[in-house]
Amino acid sequence: MPIFTPEDLLLYLYKETSTEQTLAIEAALKKDWTLREKLGVLKTTIQRLDKLKQTPRTEVVLNVLNRAREKAIQ
Repeated sequence: MPIFTPEDLLLYLYKETSTEQTLAIEAALKKDWTLREKLGVLKTTIQRLDKLKQTPRTEVVLNVLNRAREKAIQ
């Protein structure tokens, strides 16, 4: 069984996985309770973040985007 990272699960939650990866994650979720737990934690975190009224400072957003861009180049 493949090992899925938190990043894989986030992509799954946001429906950004390929059809193959979606099917693989769903099959793994049926068999692996720890993976279901991790997915549940991520869902809860997303729900809590969505309820926040504050928005991050522009500087923070730009830092995150720059870091992601750097990682994509590597």
